[in-house]
Amino acid sequence: MDFLDRIPMSLVVLVALTLGLAPFVPEPHIWEKLKMLAAGTLSRPIDIFDLLLHAAPWAVLIAKLIRMALTRG
Repeated sequence: MDFLDRIPMSLVVLVALTLGLAPFVPEPHIWEKLKMLAAGTLSRPIDIFDLLLHAAPWAVLIAKLIRMALTRG
């Protein structure tokens, strides 16, 4: 958890907003993959990998926010 604490929050937010949402046009890639997951059409390995790749920055951001909330409480 020390590694997560050492990452600056500004960097985590920047990475989540850029890599997590890229490409931005016509819609964020993670949104497209989440719609595929909900529809049951997320079956190709490349699509699953793509979802994980774009979701990773958001997972780190959520983990960091939870960690900050728990350590301050």
